[in-house]
Amino acid sequence: MGAGYLALQIFNGLVSGAYFALLSLGLAIIFGMMRIVNFAHGAMYMLGAFGAYLAAKYLGLPFWWALVLAPVAVGLLGALFERTLIRRLMPLDPLYNLLLTFGLALVIEDFMKLFFGTQGTPYAMPAGLSGVIDLGITVYPIYRLAVIAISTLVCLAVWFAIEKTPLGAKIRAATENPQLTEAFGIDVSRLTTFVFAFGVGLAGLAGVLAAPTTNVTPVMGSDIIITTFAVVVIGGMGSIKGSIFTGFIVGIIAALGAVLYPPIANTLIFLLMAAVLIVRPTGLFGAPEGQR
Repeated sequence: MGAGYLALQIFNGLVSGAYFALLSLGLAIIFGMMRIVNFAHGAMYMLGAFGAYLAAKYLGLPFWWALVLAPVAVGLLGALFERTLIRRLMPLDPLYNLLLTFGLALVIEDFMKLFFGTQGTPYAMPAGLSGVIDLGITVYPIYRLAVIAISTLVCLAVWFAIEKTPLGAKIRAATENPQLTEAFGIDVSRLTTFVFAFGVGLAGLAGVLAAPTTNVTPVMGSDIIITTFAVVVIGGMGSIKGSIFTGFIVGIIAALGAVLYPPIANTLIFLLMAAVLIVRPTGLFGAPEGQR
C-alpha cells in the first residue's frame, strides 16, 4: 500500500469520523443529562439531510443557509418531542423512553418513505467547495476537507461551551444534582428541553454535511446509527471528549479495516467495542456511575 493511498484512506476515515463525532456528541449530551438512549437520533440525522434538500428544491436556499437552518428546524422538532412525549416517561424506567424513541425513529422513517420513496435523491455539491486540492501526498476533494474542518470546529466549540462557560456549568450541575440546581433558581425543565434539542440539532447538522456526499434517503439514518452507538459506548456513555475523540478514531479504523481486510470491515468496530468493554467497562473516557 503506497503512502498516497494510505493518506487517502485516512482522510476518508476522518470524513466518516466527522459524522460519527457529531452524532455521538449529540447522543452523549442527551444521555449525560437525561440518561436517555435516543434511538431517534439517526432519524434526526436523516431529517437534517432532507431539510437541506427541501430547502434547496423549494426555497432555493444555498448550502450555507441550510447548514444553519436545517439543524435549527431539527432541534425545534426535538424540543417538541421532548415536551410532549419524552418528558411524560422520564419518571419511569429508562427502557420506556428507549422504546419510545425507537418507535419514533420507525414512524419518521416510514413517513419519509411514504413521500419520497426509498431510492433517494442527490443533493448538489456546494459550488464554492467543488473540485479537488493537491495536498502533496494525495489529491482530495475540497468539500470533504471542509466537512472535517467544520465538524472539528463545532465539536471543539461544544466542548468549550460545556466545560468553560456559565451555561455549561448549569448543564453539568443539572446533570449531577437536578434538585439542588432547581433550589438555586435554575429552570432545569427548560434546560433539559434545550439539551435535547441541541443534541438532535447536532445530528441534523451531520445530516446536512453528509447530504452532498451521499444520496439523501429515508434509510440513511438507520445505516449509520448502530455504528454511532458503538462509538458512544467505546468513548464512554455521556463523555463529551470521548465522543469526539472516538468518533474520528473509529472512522479511521473502519476505513483502514475495509482496505486491509474487507471481510471483517462490518464487524471490526464491534470487535473493538467488545475489547474495550472487557478491559474498561465504562469506555475509554467514561467514569463509573458513582463518580459522575
